[in-house]
Amino acid sequence: MMRQILGIGNALVDVMTMIDDDIILKKFALPKGSMQLVDKAKSELVKSGTVHCRRSLASGGSAANTIHGLAMLGVKTGFIGSIGKDEMGDFFENDMRNAGIETMLSRRESVTGTAVALISTDSERTFATHLGAAVELDVSNLNPTDFNSYDILYLEGYLINNKPLVEAACRIAKERGMMIALDLASYNVVEVMLMDFQEIIGKYVDLVFANEEEARAFSGVETNMALDHISKSCEVAVVKVGSEGSWIKRYDEIIKISSDKVRVRDTTGAGDLYASGFLYGYSTGLDLEKCGQIGSLMAGKVIEIVGARMDKSKFEEIKTKIERIINSD
Repeated sequence: MMRQILGIGNALVDVMTMIDDDIILKKFALPKGSMQLVDKAKSELVKSGTVHCRRSLASGGSAANTIHGLAMLGVKTGFIGSIGKDEMGDFFENDMRNAGIETMLSRRESVTGTAVALISTDSERTFATHLGAAVELDVSNLNPTDFNSYDILYLEGYLINNKPLVEAACRIAKERGMMIALDLASYNVVEVMLMDFQEIIGKYVDLVFANEEEARAFSGVETNMALDHISKSCEVAVVKVGSEGSWIKRYDEIIKISSDKVRVRDTTGAGDLYASGFLYGYSTGLDLEKCGQIGSLMAGKVIEIVGARMDKSKFEEIKTKIERIINSD
């Protein structure tokens, strides 16, 4: 029986913006490839300063992307977040509900958070994120009964800035026998909040997702040693190494997953959709290698498009390939 997955994260609307020169990043003091938190004024400045660029909107936020991907694969999902009483908030809620996600969203007087994703010509993306209403999610918004029908709790690392919220969610999940999965989110967040991450993972987390930079920031060592380091704190450690694929470790078992050769248009959502694929496999009881293969498939497909939201036809193609993975020896 397929396990059901509840996500908690920053409810944001992604403003996907194609830039033709990295000088724009320098102009706004945004280190290439990073996720920088900005205030409302700077968010508006970045938006107005890139008004000439091609752009599109999609509901976003790391955990929301993962939950959306899972829902599109047919997994029963829910999402807890906080949005504004505005058009962006309506856009976010409708986009999630249209995918079949049970939304548990608090409405605030603040504006809905936005993540301006500046996509360079080499497909690297840099985020200027104004959290807005998203950051107002707090412990009082967690209703333990909302967790009852779910088996897995998925958390994005960006929430670590509200450690009481993360701890409360983890405690509720553990009281219900849920498995907890966490994505480390961003290397600069890991560097600043390292001790909090170490404590939360050590006490509560069963499955950790990290990319190379996040794994290095968490462990202080390079990929293979970082995998080993992270695996000492949880049951399953996953380190994604971009075009080189990913590494998975559970106890003494180590698995290398290769990545598909694809034409990269935009790396936004690659890690989030890897988690979707991996958790899809995990929720259906597949072995770790197949979980990793499905994760790699999802990551490969999402980087062929701009943004983290693939359409139904893309998911039909993915489902066919997943069936092949499931039925392979």
